[in-house]
Amino acid sequence: MMTKKEFGFGTQIRKSPYFDATVRWGAKDFSVYNHMYIPRDFGSPEENFWNLINDAILCDVAVERQVEITGPDAYKFIQLLTPRDLAKLSVGQCKYVLITNHEGGILNDPVLLRLAENHFWLSLGDSDILLWAQGVAINSGLDVKISEPDVSPLQLQGPNSGKIMQKLFGDSINDLKYYWLREYNLDGIPLIVSRTGWSSELGYEIYLRDGTKGDVLWEKIMAAGKNYNLKPGHTSSIRRIEAAMLSYHADADIYTNPFEVGLDRLVSFDTDVNYIGKDALRKIKEEGIKRKQVGIIIECEPLQGPNTTFWKIFKDNEQIGKVTSAVYSPRLKKNIALAMINLEYSEIGTELDVKIGDKNFKSIVVEKPFYDPKKKIASS
Repeated sequence: MMTKKEFGFGTQIRKSPYFDATVRWGAKDFSVYNHMYIPRDFGSPEENFWNLINDAILCDVAVERQVEITGPDAYKFIQLLTPRDLAKLSVGQCKYVLITNHEGGILNDPVLLRLAENHFWLSLGDSDILLWAQGVAINSGLDVKISEPDVSPLQLQGPNSGKIMQKLFGDSINDLKYYWLREYNLDGIPLIVSRTGWSSELGYEIYLRDGTKGDVLWEKIMAAGKNYNLKPGHTSSIRRIEAAMLSYHADADIYTNPFEVGLDRLVSFDTDVNYIGKDALRKIKEEGIKRKQVGIIIECEPLQGPNTTFWKIFKDNEQIGKVTSAVYSPRLKKNIALAMINLEYSEIGTELDVKIGDKNFKSIVVEKPFYDPKKKIASS
């Protein structure tokens, strides 16, 4: 088994509270996300996918750092940051939101958790929203405190996750609704648990509020899942692309607006709140987008892993876009991909060419998500 010394870690990148546990349980490779190491490899990605959709996996996602916003004006400040209307956000509820800049570009697509009337967490994708929020707060005139708390999430995902959670927390966990949260104390370990996750399967995120207890928590969950075929794992690129879930910096960035990626529902113009980017987003909506994210099927031999570069897309020898995320789905037995292309070529059934290496391959624009488009699995 590979040891920590063989990885060559430095001190400038942070380690999660579960770091030693993931190495002990067979993590073979790491990458960096939000200035932190994340285990990306516990063996075959295809085996990890089947573990996820057939049984359950436990993933170290402590890299989902939390921006904590508290103070008398915390709610007003959160609404300033996001174009999603939060008027109906209850205490104990979670929402998928966008953080946009003055030009309407997407800075992050976190899950927002409301722990109390004026206590919020933004559970982040890979970008520095802590610095953005602190900068916005300086001249906002609002009374808020913004910090990064000692909070480190795990994701327990898959059809057996409910049974494992029931063993850990009792029958009451069965009442936790999709995109809601609850506070727990598990044998002295302080937690927030939410019915969320980056898998589109039944799943939970377990937010540890004391980093010294990471190893104990990991082992406790793995022990509870022993009879339910729980495996250590990593967020599945196969499953998230099947679900057309965004990966920030891949499928969206600061130059991408919500309408290009089909997230119009997360932008409200009805509210009186003058959130950051409102005028720009209104103008974009009025003028119309020039490019659009689509799903495509690439007709070639099964891809041997996700793309590591943006593949160029052509129509009649003219470049009209790029593949942002691509992978072979062993369930669908197809090469599936998310792509950003010129609007005029985005109609379902349009044939395009994708250049992989020095070869062009036929591809077809299709409906996305590729699997379970109504998210019935995760929300049921």
